Amino acid sequence: MSQASELVDRQIAAFNQRDLDAFVACYSADARIAQPDSSMLASGHPEIRTVYGELFRQSPELNAEIRARIEVGSFVIDEELLTGFVMVGMPPQLHAAAAYRVADGLIQSVQLFG
Repeated sequence: MSQASELVDRQIAAFNQRDLDAFVACYSADARIAQPDSSMLASGHPEIRTVYGELFRQSPELNAEIRARIEVGSFVIDEELLTGFVMVGMPPQLHAAAAYRVADGLIQSVQLFG
């Protein structure tokens, strides 16, 4: 397993445990997370902490299951099944994809699809 995949796996484990500090630690200080319409969900540690902190607090059963993964260069692309979502405007279960760009041992950006 590559270092990039190991990092994404650590981020998924922190997500599933709703461990905000461990989750944020997987990202560069200026990381960007884009929504399916390419708008920014969060940019930088403070926004990532705010958005995901709220999600983690509201979603005690939150879980991401990786269904498939491919790696291309610095990208890790996961097909994910997300369950236990409790967020206004979102269904409780999502079938999604996430394309992570990893450099210097941290996630630099994520493009979400779904």
